[in-house]
Amino acid sequence: MIIYLAGPLFTLAERRFNADLADRLRQAGHEVLLPQEFETADKTARDIFVDDVAAIDRADVVVANMDGPDPDSGTAWECGYAYGRDKPCLVFRTDFRAADKEGRASFNPMLSASASRPPLDFSAADMDGVVDALLGELAALERRT
Repeated sequence: MIIYLAGPLFTLAERRFNADLADRLRQAGHEVLLPQEFETADKTARDIFVDDVAAIDRADVVVANMDGPDPDSGTAWECGYAYGRDKPCLVFRTDFRAADKEGRASFNPMLSASASRPPLDFSAADMDGVVDALLGELAALERRT
């Protein structure tokens, strides 16, 4: 599958997580379009927008990291765009800060309801757990198409 990997990319830790996840998904045989790899400092906001929209259009699925106290606005837009294009979207969190009283990750209803599968809570997972679960979800999407 061609995966558009959406998520925050503003800190070194976020970019490292994204790169590690992209590498692991590639090792499993997927093509991954990771915006931080084609969004360079010399590009304008319009250039970034056009490139990201083209990448989402090319992708088979959007896999979106919703970490942070509130999901990144660009990531939320990318999910909405994918939904409007009838493109599957998998959303996940590794961040436990937004957990509810029972300790489950909380998701914005607009994001969780527009996702192709139930939101994935990886707040207690390590990278292997995140990758294994995402690969399982991607395989389930492939079987449905």
